[in-house]
Amino acid sequence: MGEIPQGYSDRLYNEDLAPRTGKGTWKTWDLFAWWMSAWHSLADYTAAVGLLVLGLMGWQLAVALCIGVVIIYFISNLMGVAGQKLGVPFPVFARASFGVYGANIPALLRAVVAVAWYGIQTYLASVVIMILALKIMPASEALTESSFLGLSPLGWICFLTLWTAQLIVLYRGMESVRKLSDFAGPAIWVAMIALAVWTLNRANWTLDWSYHIGSAPLSFGPSIVAMASAVFLIVALLSGPVLNFADFTRLAPNRKTVVNGNRLGLLINGIAFCLVAMVITLASAEVYGKAIDDPIVLIRDIDNITVLLLAIIAIGVSTAGINIILNFVSPAYDFANLAPKYISFKTGGVITAVLSIVILPWNLYSNPVVVNMFLGGIGALMGPLFGIIMADYYLIRKGQVNADSLYKDNPDGKYFYTRGTNLNSVYALTISGIVTLCLALIPVFSAVHAFSWPIGTLLGAIMCLVINRARPNIHSRTADLSQEAAEVPDPV
Repeated sequence: MGEIPQGYSDRLYNEDLAPRTGKGTWKTWDLFAWWMSAWHSLADYTAAVGLLVLGLMGWQLAVALCIGVVIIYFISNLMGVAGQKLGVPFPVFARASFGVYGANIPALLRAVVAVAWYGIQTYLASVVIMILALKIMPASEALTESSFLGLSPLGWICFLTLWTAQLIVLYRGMESVRKLSDFAGPAIWVAMIALAVWTLNRANWTLDWSYHIGSAPLSFGPSIVAMASAVFLIVALLSGPVLNFADFTRLAPNRKTVVNGNRLGLLINGIAFCLVAMVITLASAEVYGKAIDDPIVLIRDIDNITVLLLAIIAIGVSTAGINIILNFVSPAYDFANLAPKYISFKTGGVITAVLSIVILPWNLYSNPVVVNMFLGGIGALMGPLFGIIMADYYLIRKGQVNADSLYKDNPDGKYFYTRGTNLNSVYALTISGIVTLCLALIPVFSAVHAFSWPIGTLLGAIMCLVINRARPNIHSRTADLSQEAAEVPDPV
């Protein structure tokens, strides 16, 4: 570890958590590729297409998904621009609103979700690789006839191969992550287009945009409710990555880069993903008689070895990129934030990787009850966290944060609050979190389950403002607006 800047605490600082120096290396193309990678995962495709179960027709779901993309664009700009301005990763950014030690609360909540999905995404990608192995080496079928901890020997080989490759990339640092994202983003489009053309050809280039699940289409009122549900469910799907978006935008040189990267990567690429996903889904309905929400099913049926190789290689590489940027970088920083003196970004990555095996993600993924109760419950807290942190930054602090003070734990420090924790934010999270968890998990509230993210976000922001008005923190009221507050100049 290098020398710690004067006044900084080794309990809050290491070189990986340090504020950005220089202009930053992540340009518009890098953020554009980041979003390409972020959208095109096997889990995202399954989740988006699975919303047909709401009873929507194909065109209605396509419209709802596109509206969801627009909402994600705006909330990503809020977090992204703030992260770029301050130049610190998410767990450090959260210290302003939760306190220098209290920030471990949002960091660990985000880390738990990320570790679980990291394991699941690695497993799903390994299944695709296993399909390729079985196609090329039929004799490997013998390695699928037994099982250890719920996975066959061939499954373990494919899983650990991909697991090791991802760990190597992360262990080489954020610059390697950027380069992989730049390659993985375009690569997944190759796979998606190849899969779309192949499926369309099997469907004789016929699509029925009025396709729906059920005996009859929904009437006007219920269809509007179902579309709104689809909108916010797709927003909730990416609420975790949006929450820690500062991990990446802090490396951008200016605000314009972030906004342009989001505009291209979200508005254009995100909408394109939704439309291509719907094309593949509706074409699969023509071929199989029902919409296929699992792309692995489609890949298994590919009989053209060239298309199969192209699709699987692209999906394998791109899924590794997706997994690293969405589910690996965040917990690596979050674990480092727990004990910066002992845990570096690389060490945090190793902890993430090891935990992703310990949880046996294939068993987790195959149990919907566990996924809904555990991941769904903790995931529901992403809304309140986002609302609290954004309300604190934009409405209470007016965008003014002293970056140096985020690394100081002296009792009179700006962000030390009560023993290092801002109880106002903890109270706001407790109240809004309990409400959101009830909406997300208790069956009697199933009618509003899909709206747990916007309700949680709005309630978290309101609670943050109300509690800070009732018991004002002098730090959040005056210190950040003082002349000594350190701002990173915005060159735009």
